[in-house]
Amino acid sequence: MFTGIIEELGRITHVERSADAARITVHGPRAVEGAKHGDSISVSGVCLTVVDFDEQGFTADVMAQTLAMSTLDEARDGLAVNLERAALLGDRLGGHIVQGHIDGTARVLEVRPGEAWRVVRFSLDAAHAPLVVDKGSIAVDGVSLTVSAVGTGTGDDPAAEWFEVSLIPETLQATTLGEREVGDRVNIETDILARHVARLHQFETRGALPSSIADAPEVHA
Repeated sequence: MFTGIIEELGRITHVERSADAARITVHGPRAVEGAKHGDSISVSGVCLTVVDFDEQGFTADVMAQTLAMSTLDEARDGLAVNLERAALLGDRLGGHIVQGHIDGTARVLEVRPGEAWRVVRFSLDAAHAPLVVDKGSIAVDGVSLTVSAVGTGTGDDPAAEWFEVSLIPETLQATTLGEREVGDRVNIETDILARHVARLHQFETRGALPSSIADAPEVHA
């Protein structure tokens, strides 16, 4: 589990591809402090397992499904990535609960700069739109952010959903989000609680909710 508070801006130093997978090496001295074989590290929001490491960084395998769902299909030497080690039990939860199991990717639709901050609008697939709410939490490239606005697009694609986040100077400087431009792809992970509620609702609408849940007494505040 992660919190979405980026610890280090790392960089991919080597990519070895096979027919249905890839092995990447990432430079990140802080990310490997106290590391062990098999540890989890979030790489731009994707939870990867450390298979080898030294004092300067680590190597991890990326399976085909992850390549298909994330921006790691574009991994290349020199690419900057956001790094976060798995949370320790007892740590302060500065962001929100992030699994590193992304829902897919989104594209930057608009960047609006302010005096000391920046608003970025991202596309949102129809399947993920119900899971994203105004003032809710979302992880973008592994960064825990608060949704500042949601809406439906207009113009050529009136059905297109979108969401916005407001980025403070620290986020712009300490993560890859400061480099994002219109058209760029990012990894997104919606809130875990929203995903569970949506799944339960699917069962409820089909009349297939497990009896242990369906028969539970209602709680009134």
